Amino acid sequence: MTSAPRPLLPPAAFEPLADDAWLLRLGERIDDAANAEVHALVARLRRQPPPWLRDLVPAYASLALFFDPDAVGAEAALAWLRAQWRAGRDVADETAADSARQVEIPVAYGGAFGPDLDRSAAELGLSPQRLIQRHADAEYRVAMIGFAPGFPYLSGLDPALALPRLSTPRTAVAAGSVAIGGAQTGIYPRPGPGGWRLLGRTPLNLFDAGRAEPTLLLPGDRVRFVPIDEEAFERLRAQAAAP
Repeated sequence: MTSAPRPLLPPAAFEPLADDAWLLRLGERIDDAANAEVHALVARLRRQPPPWLRDLVPAYASLALFFDPDAVGAEAALAWLRAQWRAGRDVADETAADSARQVEIPVAYGGAFGPDLDRSAAELGLSPQRLIQRHADAEYRVAMIGFAPGFPYLSGLDPALALPRLSTPRTAVAAGSVAIGGAQTGIYPRPGPGGWRLLGRTPLNLFDAGRAEPTLLLPGDRVRFVPIDEEAFERLRAQAAAP
């Protein structure tokens, strides 16, 4: 079976990020192909990590590599990163996609849970129920974690559902709010300000500093939204709050 050709990407740029970190950059824009390459590289680097590797932080089109400067020189760490990148571009690598976790996120859409649902549906020329269906039918990838601890930027939104951010952001958004901002969808992990369109809310706790893994979702995870009613929301919220 012949593998599909690898997508053409801009040349990789390697930049110093700190005394103990390098940044590999694949352009400056949101790009699904570049993001897939970033996650494939992360999967390869984590298979046999050197003892001096401290952390890998993927973003949409970049990867930050943090190293122990007492164990390896900066130039040696960069040489290893360059070599791993070149080796990965020479072979088809589906490991990241094949091994990604599949996570279902229950969401109560509309009403007090999603105050922007009706207006957003009208702007898109859809019924609220049709917007819910199309939003929940897609499979998303956690492209990166950012903005706030545990906030997942999710790629894979149907382009026809893209919506501009609010002209005036809210000063308070409820934790768990599921929203669309431009061509992305995401979930607010904690209360705070925000300007994305709120479609619904999940009862799950996306970030808990006391957990062994504080963030519920990790970069590279595959995500599906599952519509639920208010009764299921309250039941699941009680379960999530239980010790």
